[in-house]
Amino acid sequence: MRNKLLNKKEISPSCSYCAHGKSSPDGETVLCIKKGVMEKDDFCKKFSYDVLKRQPRRPTPLGEFNEDDFSL
Repeated sequence: MRNKLLNKKEISPSCSYCAHGKSSPDGETVLCIKKGVMEKDDFCKKFSYDVLKRQPRRPTPLGEFNEDDFSL
């Protein structure tokens, strides 16, 4: 299970979840200690994946259910 969650090969690089970057106050750019100001979707050869910075996708909303859906 651990390998499935932390599989770096399936994750495309992005400055928004790089270990060297920090989100700027405007939320549109990333302040990188290696390259300076970068766009969120950019990346460079110094990219280092940080698991804790990545925002998971929101789950799909469940449909509306009533009592008939759960009765036999």
